[in-house]
Amino acid sequence: MSLKKAAARGSKAEQKAKKKQVENEISQLSMKLKAKQAEELASLGYTNSNGKEKGDLNHLVMAIAGVSVSDQGDPSKPSKSVKRREKRAQQEAAREQRIQEEQSNIISDRMIENEELEKKLKPLGLNVNEIKPDGHCLYRAVEDQLSLQSGSAPYSYRELREMVATYMRAHASDFLPFFLSENETESDSLLERFENYCTEVESTAAWGGQLELRALTHCLRKHIVVFSGSFPDVEMGKEYKSESGSSSSNPSIMLSYHRHAFGLGEHYNSVAPSVVSR
Repeated sequence: MSLKKAAARGSKAEQKAKKKQVENEISQLSMKLKAKQAEELASLGYTNSNGKEKGDLNHLVMAIAGVSVSDQGDPSKPSKSVKRREKRAQQEAAREQRIQEEQSNIISDRMIENEELEKKLKPLGLNVNEIKPDGHCLYRAVEDQLSLQSGSAPYSYRELREMVATYMRAHASDFLPFFLSENETESDSLLERFENYCTEVESTAAWGGQLELRALTHCLRKHIVVFSGSFPDVEMGKEYKSESGSSSSNPSIMLSYHRHAFGLGEHYNSVAPSVVSR
C-alpha cells in the first residue's frame, strides 16, 4: 500500500472518531440540559402524575413568570363556557343597540311628523284632540267629531263599527276588488275573505283605514278631511260638503293621520278649532 493511500485512510478514521466524539458530547449535553430543566420544573411544582416533568421551555417561562400552569390548558384559548358567555353578551348588546336605534328613529320620525302637521293646522286655527290608541281610534275620532259638532255624539264608536260593516256588506261590489288575492294557494274564497273582514270590523278592535273611511263618509253623509304630517291630506265625500250649500249646516269631519305616533301602526286623532280643542 502506498504511503498516500495509507494517509488517506488514516485521515478518514480520524474524522469518524472526531464525529463520534462530537455526537457523544452533544448527547451528553442534551441529557444534562433535560435533567437540569426537570429539576427546575420540579422545584416550581410543575410535574405530571408520574412525577416527571411535562411541558417545554414555554411552560417553564410561564412558571417562572408566576403563571399557574399545572391544571390549565392553553391559556391563549378561552374555554367554551367563556365563549358562550361572551357570545350572549355580544348578542344582548347588539339587541339593546337595535332597540335604542329603533326607538330613536321612532321619536325622531314622530317629532318631524308632528312638526309638519302643526304647520298645516296652526294657520287654520286647528289643534289635535288626542284619541286613545286602542285599535278603535278611527271610530273614536269620528265619535269625538260628531260630539263636537252637535254637543253629544249620536253614535258610539261601536255603533259606528257596526254601521261600517253593514254598509260594506250592502255595497260589496264597491269593496270586493280590494280583497282580490294574488296568492293562488289562498284557501278562502273572495267572498269568504270579505265576510271575515266585515266581521272583524264590527266585532273586534281591528284598525280602520281607507275602506272604513270610505264607508263612513257615505253612512254619515259627511265630508271627511284627513290631515297628515307624513302624507298629502285626503278628502272623501266632497259631494256632501257642497250638498247643503253651507259648511256650517253640515260641518266636515276633521281627522289627523299619524304614521309614527306609537310605533305600532297608523293612528287617527280628532282635529278641532283651537278654541274648543280639549
